[in-house]
Amino acid sequence: MKRTVIIGSGNLAEALARAIDRSSLQLVQIFSRNARRAEEVARLSHTAAESDPARLADADIYIIAVSDRAIAEVAASLPLPPSAVVAHTSGSTPLEALPDHMRRAVFYPLQTYTKGREVDFGKIPIFIEAESEELRNTLRDYALHLSDKVIFADSATRGELHLAAVMVCNFTNQMYALGEEIAARSGLGFEVLKPLIEETTAKALAAASPRDVQTGPAVRGDLATQERHCKLLEQEPLTLNIYKLISQSIWETSKKI
Repeated sequence: MKRTVIIGSGNLAEALARAIDRSSLQLVQIFSRNARRAEEVARLSHTAAESDPARLADADIYIIAVSDRAIAEVAASLPLPPSAVVAHTSGSTPLEALPDHMRRAVFYPLQTYTKGREVDFGKIPIFIEAESEELRNTLRDYALHLSDKVIFADSATRGELHLAAVMVCNFTNQMYALGEEIAARSGLGFEVLKPLIEETTAKALAAASPRDVQTGPAVRGDLATQERHCKLLEQEPLTLNIYKLISQSIWETSKKI
């Protein structure tokens, strides 16, 4: 199984297309209703672009990389050959979102993706799911062309994993944004926080558990410092609430260590 069509033209579709282009797999087409964006992704991955369902290319596997809410509609609306594997890339969407008459599967590469930014797919864990052992093995062999970290995970497991990913990625990035806003009030740029972010991340990656390297006033139970921080956030009730909730979470977690 090598001939691949990617359905979609978003950030994940772009990153996946580039990875397949660099591998021994064959990317035969980028299909998207957004013709202009499909052409852009196709140029980056040296393949063809198409937006007409009647011209959907023949392939061994069709990877549906669209928004979660569009997966079922897209899968049902395209003339996909019954012999091909059809896989969606969502972490939080169950396998059953795909029609049951298909050789349906899940191909979930756990990473954050940004337009124009390349990622090393060889380091990305790819979580796969299929209804038969034969198809799981076939999909595993396919995924191993892109990464050596291929893991079987059912829909329930992927749901938990996706929640964990939101915590460590999206929520963490929001904290960076809030920190940037607070620093900017004193005329300081985000650059002054970057060394701290780098060291915090490095420590968490090097530790057996990020709990082992937690620092700051909350883990120390330093209520005086926390009160001073809260006064600085009096005019920002949402951020103040976030500060209090996370400080409480850190304190409760620290008591379990």
